[in-house]
Formats: sequence, structure tokens, C-alpha cells
Amino acid sequence: MRSRSDSLEFALLGLLSQSPLHGYELRKRMGSIFGPFRALSFSVLYPQLRRMMEAGLIAETLVEATSRRSRIVYDVTEKGLTRFSDLTETVSPDTWEDEGFEIRFAFFSPTSSKNRVRILEGRHRRLKEKAEILRGELEKSPIGIDKYLEEWRRHSLDSADREIAWLEDMIKTERK
Repeated sequence: MRSRSDSLEFALLGLLSQSPLHGYELRKRMGSIFGPFRALSFSVLYPQLRRMMEAGLIAETLVEATSRRSRIVYDVTEKGLTRFSDLTETVSPDTWEDEGFEIRFAFFSPTSSKNRVRILEGRHRRLKEKAEILRGELEKSPIGIDKYLEEWRRHSLDSADREIAWLEDMIKTERK
């Protein structure tokens, strides 16, 4: 995913391919994908939905509610399903970088097994590179470096090592 807008489009198409949803529910489900520290505001969500409607990827329906207000429900179109399918089968370095990987992994089921392995292997390589850089920084830390910065590097290395082990298990499982 080249940009946050691309990641957002992919995630919205993925959610809407599962079932039609209204804006509030989309935002809530996006929060479970992006995590609690990257809230998705309505000022980002609704313009993205509008762009996707203009592109013919989704459609909206006004649904009369039992409460005071009607709700707009969004649903994926055939064109949107085709786009989502194409995106799930696209593998590039963006798919294993931090944000791209999280989004792709959230919708791994529709991705072919061959491409899931390619993405997992790409992520594995990327994290091994990152871990080596962190190891090097820890080994050559200058005397007097801030102890909290050094601790953060150690924590980051531990996190990368745990994810590398997890990825190795995922790759083995996926190849079976």
C-alpha cells in the first residue's frame, strides 16, 4: 500500500466485502484493524468513502432506522469486489512494511496461499534486516548514550526477534 489512502481503501473494501455497514460501524471496525493508537476520524473516513463511491467501488443506501435518524449503509459493488480481489493478489515491498503488513494480514484469508507465503517471507526478511541494524546499534552504542534510548533499542530488538520467530512459524504452517 503506497499511502494511507490506499491502505484505507483496501481495508474498507475488505470490510464491505464481508457485509454492508454504516459509517459508525466502519469506523469502529477500522479501529480494531489500525489499533487504538491510530484512530480514524470521520473527517478522513467520509471523504475516502465518497472517493470510492465516485470510482464505483462502493454504493450507498439510505436505510430507515427505528430511531430518529436514517442511516447510510455502504456496500461493495462488483467493481469494488474485483478491485479488492486484485489488491489481495498484489505483492510488493509495501505489503510487508509495518503499516502495509498489518492491513494485509487483517485480510489474509482471501489472499492466495502462494502470495501469503511471499508476503510473510518479505516481512521476515525485512525484520531480519531491522534486527541486524538494531543489534549493530546496541553493540556500538557510544559511552554515555542515554540509558532510555539504549533500553528502547533493546526492547525494539526483542520485539523484532519475537515477530521473526512468529513469522517462521506462520511460514511453516502456510506451506503445509
